Amino acid sequence: MVWTLELASYLDDAPWPANKAELIDYATRTGSPQEVIENLRDLEETDEPYESIEEIWLDYPTKEDFFYDDEEKDF
Repeated sequence: MVWTLELASYLDDAPWPANKAELIDYATRTGSPQEVIENLRDLEETDEPYESIEEIWLDYPTKEDFFYDDEEKDF
């Protein structure tokens, strides 16, 4: 299972929380690329729904990952 920001973006408007079947259905109905659907099929079957993309892709970048402090520049 390989996620990229582009692939994960197809799940931005997914009906969170959602289980694996609901996410696959959503991705199929919205015309997501086959890679997204394959990644979702690779998910573990659980009784609990996934609350967000962060539960699916543990390394999902957050806003803090894009924060850059200009004062820390080395010239």
